[in-house]
Amino acid sequence: MNFSRAADELSVTPGAVSQQIQNLEDYIGAALFRRTPKGLLLTDAAQTALPALREAFDRLAEAASQLTANVDGRRVTVSAPPSFAAKWLVPRLGRFEQAHPEVDVWLSAGMELVDFANGEIDLAVRYGSGRYPGLEVTRLMSETVGPVAAPALLAEKPLRTPEDLAHHVLLHDGSPDADESCPDWSMWLAARGVKGVDGARGPRFNQSSLVIEAAISGRGVALAKSALAQNDLDTGKLVAPLQISTAVDFAYYVVHPKAKGRMKQVRAFVSWLQAEAAQHEAALRALDIGAGI
Repeated sequence: MNFSRAADELSVTPGAVSQQIQNLEDYIGAALFRRTPKGLLLTDAAQTALPALREAFDRLAEAASQLTANVDGRRVTVSAPPSFAAKWLVPRLGRFEQAHPEVDVWLSAGMELVDFANGEIDLAVRYGSGRYPGLEVTRLMSETVGPVAAPALLAEKPLRTPEDLAHHVLLHDGSPDADESCPDWSMWLAARGVKGVDGARGPRFNQSSLVIEAAISGRGVALAKSALAQNDLDTGKLVAPLQISTAVDFAYYVVHPKAKGRMKQVRAFVSWLQAEAAQHEAALRALDIGAGI
């Protein structure tokens, strides 16, 4: 509903878009848009035709994806946030390769949202609210945050209660997730009534993986995303001394255009992701039961 944004997407001028619309309206003999002070509105004729046109374009997109799949059916290109890619996805990719040796995974890690319009990315993993209009969305797993630290650090300075954090450097996850339900150190300490600990002090990192790596190196105690820290907890690089986790509203989702979902390699990868996420969450629930949390 904006000629300028349409022009940007098509890499042409707004005037070229207007001219094409005018040509189309001349061809069919009816107006498609009404120009108002607040912007464009579809006419009744255009609104009536829109569902059929959308279906037609979806079929064209599906056909184009099938042509691409036939040319390079071995490849699935996945976009994921850098921290999720490094700490959760990459350590597990070997299992997908063993189960599907006929598929090559091309992984692109980046903080920006994927533009599926250019066709280069088949699917993406996103950490957010789950509202992604125009895409097929599959929920993978939830997330919690909690204090983690290196075993060697805690051997020198025990951490038995939240009040003991007064003797530790606090490591901050400053990744731009925009999740208001995710506590920072100040919120976490206030929720537990801890006095005498400055929750604002300590170094800050703009990616979740960096704050986890800082904790592994013994720089301090991190308030880390549990899903991303779990591999390091399993291998003993980190421990969760307080056994306190806080659930957040955001979760991990896999998203892709509807047409991409019909590609065999995309279906295989999404199914594998769901199985891995279910196994991960089941393991976390077992740990919680065992710890009596």
